[in-house]
Amino acid sequence: MPKMKTRSAVKKRFTVTASGKLKRRHAYHSHILTKKSNKRKRNLCAYSTVSTADQKVMNELLVR
Repeated sequence: MPKMKTRSAVKKRFTVTASGKLKRRHAYHSHILTKKSNKRKRNLCAYSTVSTADQKVMNELLVR
């Protein structure tokens, strides 16, 4: 049986924390920023964690 390969797109977009959770970036922070408020842009800039419902799928794509 061949080795399972990690999905390159997932590898580039997610990082694993020390506790095993996945960190992700927010969407909607790349363009059309003039109409968005400073508070909204600031909150989109921060990292957040992947929800527990999606964590299992992401771990399969990362082959962990």
